[in-house]
Amino acid sequence: MSHIVTRSVSADSHSTLVAQGLSPLMARLYAARGIAGCEELDYALKALLPYQQMKNIQAMAQRLADAIASGQRMLVVADYDADGATACSVAVKGLSMLGGKVDFIVPNRFEYGYGLTPEIVELAAQSQPDIIVTVDNGIASVAGVERARELGIEVLITDHHLPGDTLPQALIVNPNQPGCEFPSKNLAGVGVMFYVLMALRAEQRQRGVYAGKTEPNLGELLDYVALGTVADVVRLDQNNRILVENGLRRMRAGRMAPGIAALFRIAGRAHYKANTFDLGFTLGPRLNAAGRLDDMSLGIACLLAGSESQAMTLAQELDRLNRERRVIEHGMQDEALAVLASFDPADRYTLTLYRDDWHQGVVGIVASRLKERFHRPSIVFAPGDEGEIKGSGRSIPGFHLRDALDLVYKRHPGLILKFGGHAMAAGMTLAEARFGEFQQAFEQVARELLDENQLTRTIETDGGLDARELHLPFAEELAAEVWGQGFPVPYFYDRFAVMSQRVVGDKHLKLRIAKQGQEFDAMLFNQVDWLPDNINAVYQLVANEWQGRKELQIYLQHWEAAE
Repeated sequence: MSHIVTRSVSADSHSTLVAQGLSPLMARLYAARGIAGCEELDYALKALLPYQQMKNIQAMAQRLADAIASGQRMLVVADYDADGATACSVAVKGLSMLGGKVDFIVPNRFEYGYGLTPEIVELAAQSQPDIIVTVDNGIASVAGVERARELGIEVLITDHHLPGDTLPQALIVNPNQPGCEFPSKNLAGVGVMFYVLMALRAEQRQRGVYAGKTEPNLGELLDYVALGTVADVVRLDQNNRILVENGLRRMRAGRMAPGIAALFRIAGRAHYKANTFDLGFTLGPRLNAAGRLDDMSLGIACLLAGSESQAMTLAQELDRLNRERRVIEHGMQDEALAVLASFDPADRYTLTLYRDDWHQGVVGIVASRLKERFHRPSIVFAPGDEGEIKGSGRSIPGFHLRDALDLVYKRHPGLILKFGGHAMAAGMTLAEARFGEFQQAFEQVARELLDENQLTRTIETDGGLDARELHLPFAEELAAEVWGQGFPVPYFYDRFAVMSQRVVGDKHLKLRIAKQGQEFDAMLFNQVDWLPDNINAVYQLVANEWQGRKELQIYLQHWEAAE
């Protein structure tokens, strides 16, 4: 069962927003998301938080400016997900625009694992760089940084992950490191790198590098920043919404990189109406497929492609890998559900599964699917190195996954070989022989930190709408906003009469539903069982475009029979 609640609305914020010119309905939606005034809806680039507030960023800008001025060689070491790939692209393209000599490598997850490991440093050393710049990793790479120091290679770390107890001996820019007063702790790795470039350009400007010249336009990188920020599912606070909105504007205007344009085309999505759904659910998965099944170098090559033809060839390969990923994922998910059929998930606070024939690159997606289905913190493991297994976990609201793993780590020394992550997602490595022990220890921690109410899925809505408010202009107004993690797309909750229904595409229901005497088109995806005559439904309003025509459509997200 699901518990449906209506978001609370601050009366003072609502009044302020209406007084500032918003409609009462939009003011209600924004106030329910913590917006107290229209200044928080200013998405102009000038409203970005100043880079000067980030710890060590000016020191890093000075070091990079020195490196560029002296012709030192820089090597970017990236993570193998969409955030890492876009951050790498921003680093390579941005440092090159600012005069740097830069190349990149990205660890193959199956050979080297995550982060700046000593093994990756050995590989990097073959290129004889003067400086290694990490993007979307490095905050936990104590051993890797030490190995680089031994080899005479300087390391500059840009990251956004939570730090461990010990920091690497390197210059670090990370809003989540101790002592950093940057107000937003939600930047993705790509956002951190973009900020470093802003600071670097300002440092070069101060040094007179651009005297009599046109400065490089870092805004050309915002399509990458938007894609990585949304794909990494970081919280879309105002600062991140500014970055994403300006990246989306570039995409809609057709001014994005050839690689991103190719990903739109191969996914069958129209760039001129790009939104966060496109980035999170169509482009992001295709980019991530390279790192999950093959090598993220392919994804980065697509993002950095200099021509449309080269980009399209690479995007087609990414699309093929994504289709392969789906087949593997569905097979693993079916096998996981078969295992879960042997016991009642209601008797457990966590789901922790392992099979020796599962694919390491897809465990995170399967964990996410299990979490969504059963509303339990879920971790799925696959074989790793000899005698080891690697897991990826996803969590539910109220259960900080990394903190829970840290508790297991401290209570059971040696059980978890290594781990990292944040509140809602984390990765870890165990000895295969100790899987059962971990399963029990993780379950025990969850029973201490969670209660049964938290294990009941809560669906937050923005309440009901009058039938007169169900119209296309309102749906278009909603579509223009940057909704996402931490700034959720509005869902509403009302009673409808089901007037007609039919199956389309072999797996969806197309309906006509009525409220207060008015009928509306609706869709219920991935269900073919007939609905009762009257339903209470959680729904989303969509400005659907088909054959050049726009019309209002209601997407049903959850329904129950109305009494």
